Amino acid sequence: MEFSETEKKEIMGLRKAYPDERSLILPLLWMIQKREGWVPEEAVNLIASELKVPPIWVEEPRTWYSMFNKQKVGKYLLEVCHNASCAMLGSEEIIAHICKKLNIEVGETTPDGLFTLHVAECLGSCGTGPVMQVGENYYELLTPEKIDTILENLRSGKEAEQTPQHFPEYK
Repeated sequence: MEFSETEKKEIMGLRKAYPDERSLILPLLWMIQKREGWVPEEAVNLIASELKVPPIWVEEPRTWYSMFNKQKVGKYLLEVCHNASCAMLGSEEIIAHICKKLNIEVGETTPDGLFTLHVAECLGSCGTGPVMQVGENYYELLTPEKIDTILENLRSGKEAEQTPQHFPEYK
């Protein structure tokens, strides 16, 4: 594994913005994840060598932050919030529905490599739960029917349509 010429140019630009080499660890982890879809162990040594820092300085954030995938994931990473707020609003039902619909368990990837299901501790959308993040998109106020539509749209290659979400009326 090595950095491409384009990535090397980007790293040069990052060095100007972040003169402390250690500050480049997170951007380079993101760079690898953007390219590979995950951050394999061999990326630790690549980044450490590039920055001339001990490999443990790269391994620590790679394994600490849940935003970095430590194993290969599907084309679409479905992250369903399961904190207390979302759980009270039905996230466990949504997770169970996705598992049944895709015939996988949490942490698994569909055989076609299209979907991986993870749970997230908090996606910061407590008032519009249950919520799911797919890439950079959030899907709120989820129901099994909405999940079916999102999965069908993703499977067909188009982004699932997002409609503005409004807080439900509380009586």
